[in-house]
Amino acid sequence: MAASLPALLKDIASEDEIRTVLAGMPHNVTIEMDLALWQVSRNAAPHRDLLLGTPPDELAAAHLAGGLPDFGLTEFLDIYGNRCAAEVDVGVPRWSEEPAPVFAALANYLRVTDPDQGPDRRFERAAARAETMLAELVRRARRERPVRGRLAGFFLRRARELAGLREAGKFAGLYALRDRRRRLLLIGAELRSKGLLEHAHDIRFLTLPELRGVVVGGDDPHRTVAERRSHYARELRRRTVPVALLSDGTDVETLLPARTPDRRTLTGTGAAAGRATGRARVVRDPADAYVEPGEILVAPTSDPGWTPLFLTAGGLVTETGAVMAHGPTVAREYGIPAVISVQGATGLIRTGQLITVDGAAGTVTLDAPESDPDRDPDAGAVSASRPLAGA
Repeated sequence: MAASLPALLKDIASEDEIRTVLAGMPHNVTIEMDLALWQVSRNAAPHRDLLLGTPPDELAAAHLAGGLPDFGLTEFLDIYGNRCAAEVDVGVPRWSEEPAPVFAALANYLRVTDPDQGPDRRFERAAARAETMLAELVRRARRERPVRGRLAGFFLRRARELAGLREAGKFAGLYALRDRRRRLLLIGAELRSKGLLEHAHDIRFLTLPELRGVVVGGDDPHRTVAERRSHYARELRRRTVPVALLSDGTDVETLLPARTPDRRTLTGTGAAAGRATGRARVVRDPADAYVEPGEILVAPTSDPGWTPLFLTAGGLVTETGAVMAHGPTVAREYGIPAVISVQGATGLIRTGQLITVDGAAGTVTLDAPESDPDRDPDAGAVSASRPLAGA
C-alpha cells in the first residue's frame, strides 16, 4: 500500500511529504512497546535516584532476584520480554533473562524533565502533522483531478491504518523463537549437570546434529564448544561487520563510490524527514547505553531492541538499514530525522561532537574535519565489550 504512494502522488508530493504522512501511525507493536516502557518510567519516578545511581546490570540482577519495588516492569516484561537487540538470533538472551538494556532505557527516560519532550507528546505531534499533511496532499491531488484526489485519500489513509501492522508478524514470531530458546537452555542445563557443558547457554555453540550426537551418542563437546566460544569472542571485537560479501569474499561496500570530497559531510540515505543539530552519542551496544535528551544517536544498526533509545534522541544515524526497516520507521513515528547507510559512521563520529542530521538531503555534517589530529578514533564507544553482539 505505502509502496504505491510515490507513483500515485508523482509531481504532487515529495518523498519527505509522503514520509510525514507515514508518521504517528497506529497499530505498531514496537511503538506501543516503547510507549509502554515510557509509562513504566513515569511509574518509576519515585525511585529515580535508585534507577539513575545504580548500573543497569546491578538493577537487572536485583530485579531477577525480586529485590526491586514493583513499578510495572514485571508486567512490561511479561508482554515484551521476548524482545532484545538482534532478537532473531535464538542464541541471544531475551530481555526477560537479561533486562539490563531495559533499565538503561528507563534511566534515559527519567532524564527527560520537559513533559513536551516526552515520547507520548512527540508521537501525538507526529500524528497531528501526518493528518495535516494527508489533508494537504488530498487537496493537491483533487485539484489535478477529482478522482485522483479520492484515490490519494483512500491510499494515504489505508497506508496510515495498515503500515504499522508490518511489525506484528515479526513480533508474533518471537514467541516461537523464545520457546525454542527455552527448550535448548533446558537441554543445556541437563548437559551442564552431567559435566558436558560449562554453562547451559554454551549449547548455542553446537549445531543440531552435533547436539544430537552429544545427547544420543554420548559425544564429548568440550573441544568444539571451546573453539567456537573463542572464535565468537574474537568476532565480538570487530568494530564493523560487512553488510554483504560477494562469492569471492569482496566486501561490497569497498566497491561503492568514494565519499564526497567535503570531509565534514558524510552521505547516506535520508530515511526520516527533518533536520536536527545536537551532540553525538555513539552507541555500539544498547545493553548499558544512555542517550541524553536531544543527543543524536549514532549506531551501527538498529532493530526493535534498539528503539527504546530513540525516545530521547534528537536524531538517528546508522551505518546500515533500509527506509522501511525498524529504526527509520520508529524515527518517523516520533518525528526524529534519520540518515541511514552512512558508511563508517561510528568510527568517523565521536561522542560529544556537534553534528547536523538532514533527513531530506541524506547527509550528516560534522562540526570539525574528521582528520582532526587530536581525535581519538575509539572515542564515543559507550560499550565496546560487545560491539555487535548477535549481529
